[in-house]
Amino acid sequence: MRKITLSILCLTAIVVSNAQSFKPFKVDLSTGYAIPGGEGAKGGVLFAIEPKYAVIPNLSVGIRFETAIMARGFADNTGQTAQMDVKAAGSYLVTGEYYLTENTVRPFAGMGAGLFSLAGVSAGTNDASAGAGTKFGGMVRAGIEISHFRLGVEYNLVPATKIVVVDGNSTYTSETKNGYIGIKIGAFIGGGRIKK
Repeated sequence: MRKITLSILCLTAIVVSNAQSFKPFKVDLSTGYAIPGGEGAKGGVLFAIEPKYAVIPNLSVGIRFETAIMARGFADNTGQTAQMDVKAAGSYLVTGEYYLTENTVRPFAGMGAGLFSLAGVSAGTNDASAGAGTKFGGMVRAGIEISHFRLGVEYNLVPATKIVVVDGNSTYTSETKNGYIGIKIGAFIGGGRIKK
């Protein structure tokens, strides 16, 4: 019985290893421009690292660690826009990515879900503030890989944060949007086509 089980495991390993036309493990390293949503927001830079494993040749799963440095914005009760402090937002997402081809040029689409860590911010002109917090959110992406280089666009869907605004003698609440678009360029270590 042990010999049969061992034979089945060996056969499965051989089939799986031969089915992979690309090396299964890689690490994406990327940087880019973060474009936050909302009135008065200002874009900034982002940095990401994402280890991935190809469960089948056209489908990989991974974990994205990203930091985006940008200024969120909000509109007060009169409709005036204000900019919050420039702060970093971190994210930790489980991702999935589907490659449309197995050629050197590989268009892809993907999505992810996980936690977004938001720094506390304030706007001195309106005496507005929002505390630090963590929110559950998602991400959708599309792009292209050419050899070991990547170019992609992501939309990070993060729920808005309530902010407290003190305007003279009155206090009210508003909200600031946390979602942002990431335009990325990068490279990956590992992966690549298996030489036969």
